[in-house]
Amino acid sequence: MVLLSIILATLAAGIGSVWVADWLLRAGLGRPQEGGVGPQHLLSLAAGALLATAFMHLLPEAFESAAGPQALFATLLLGVVFFFLLDKAELWHHGHEHAAGAHDHGDGHDHSGGHAHSHGHAHAAPGQRLGGWSVITGDSVHCFGDGVLIASAFVADMRLGLVAALSVLAHEVPHHMGDLVVLRQTSASRNVAVLKVSLAGAVTALGGVLGYFLVERLEFALPYFLVVASSSFVYVALADLIPQLQKRLSARQTAHQVLWLFAGMALVMLVSELAHLH
Repeated sequence: MVLLSIILATLAAGIGSVWVADWLLRAGLGRPQEGGVGPQHLLSLAAGALLATAFMHLLPEAFESAAGPQALFATLLLGVVFFFLLDKAELWHHGHEHAAGAHDHGDGHDHSGGHAHSHGHAHAAPGQRLGGWSVITGDSVHCFGDGVLIASAFVADMRLGLVAALSVLAHEVPHHMGDLVVLRQTSASRNVAVLKVSLAGAVTALGGVLGYFLVERLEFALPYFLVVASSSFVYVALADLIPQLQKRLSARQTAHQVLWLFAGMALVMLVSELAHLH
C-alpha cells in the first residue's frame, strides 16, 4: 500500500506538475498581467507551500524520533550548504555554457548573460537558445531526488507523504513553466516540449521506488532523510523562489504576494488536515 501510494504520488508530482504548467501557459497565466495571476503569484504560492512543509511537518516529524537534536540540526546545516554548493556548480556550468555560446553569434554583442535556477532549472531569454537535452538532464536529476524525498516522507507517515508530494508539485509548476518556454525554442512543437519535460518528470517515480527500498533498509536514518528533505525545501524557497519576489512593487502588489504566500501555507495545512481525517 505504501509503495503504491509512493508511485501514484510521485507520478502526480512529477508529471502532473508539467501538465499543470503547460495548462497555465496555454491559458496565459504565466505572462505578467496587471490584476491577473502571474509568475509572482505562483512563486509566492510555491514558496509558502515549501516552507510550511519543512517547518510544520518534516522537521517536527524528524525531531519526534530518537535522534539527537544536535545531530539533526547539523544535518539540516550540512543539507543547506550542500544544496548551495550544488547551485553554485550549476551556475558555473551554465555560465561556461553561455560564454561558449556567445562566441558563436559573432555580432559584437554580449550574449553570455544567463540565469539558472537551483537544481538544474535553466531559463533563457526569448531569443536565447539553450541545449534542450541539458535542461532535460538537469530536470531528471532533480526529479529523481524529489522522488527519494517523497518516499522518505511516505515511509514516515502517509499524511506526511501527501503533504511532501503536494509541496513538490507546487514548486515544480513555476520551474516547469520556464523549462517549457526554453524547450519550445528548440522543439518542433509545443507537444514535443511537453513530452520531453514529462519524461523528465516521470523520473520522480523511479526515485520514489528506489527511495522506498533504500529507506526501508535504513530505517534508523529516516529522521535524517526527513531533515535533508527539509533543507532542500527551505533552500529552494529562500534561495531560489523568494529572491525572485524581491522587487520594488506597489503596496497592492506586495499585499498580493503575501496573500499568495500564506495561501501556499494554508493549502499545505488543509491537505494535511484532510489526510489526517481520512
